[in-house]
Amino acid sequence: MAFSMLLSLKVSAVATIFVLIFGIPVAYVLAMKRFKARELIDVFLMLPLVLPPTVTGYYLVILLGRHGIIGRYIYEWTGFSIMFTWHAATVASFVVSVPLMIRTARAAIESVDKSLIMASYTLGYGEVMTALKVTIPLARRGIIAGAVLSFARAIGEFGATLMLAGNVPGKTDTMPLAIYSFAAAGQWSEANNMVIILTVMSLAIIYVANRLSRQ
Repeated sequence: MAFSMLLSLKVSAVATIFVLIFGIPVAYVLAMKRFKARELIDVFLMLPLVLPPTVTGYYLVILLGRHGIIGRYIYEWTGFSIMFTWHAATVASFVVSVPLMIRTARAAIESVDKSLIMASYTLGYGEVMTALKVTIPLARRGIIAGAVLSFARAIGEFGATLMLAGNVPGKTDTMPLAIYSFAAAGQWSEANNMVIILTVMSLAIIYVANRLSRQ
């Protein structure tokens, strides 16, 4: 049980770091730029929100598996396959949680008072400095809320993780996978304990995200 909890926290934390690195710039571009393919890109990025997690996991296997479109080259060059490792669980958690970050951060950035942005331009700041010193700081509450929600989604990920990382005891069994294994084996006491822990953690995370969103 302790291993699964620590693994879930590690996977979710690493996935959230990459969600921030990838999600904030993408959200900024979608919020501030006008180009033909903008909404098409947005639809594509939001797809993991509506696809069944197993379908998302299947796409990841096709892409990153040992014989996948990208995975086969990684394996040929390095001898490393991401399948059935904690890295695979991190990738799966990143893919299913990054849409929440992009959607929340985009809304926060779009809500920033445009007059403040224009004032920054008139003071001689370029777009990059304005984004770093004005736009993103003013949208920080929404961005943090998006990161918190992404962490919550990552820690509860099951389907895509099962497809890409498998359910290897002591290696890739995150909390949701461990709960599934305990229930399948009839170990209801262990399953109940982990369900309670995961539920309390999720409630706390959602509470924090709601508080940040309201502020």
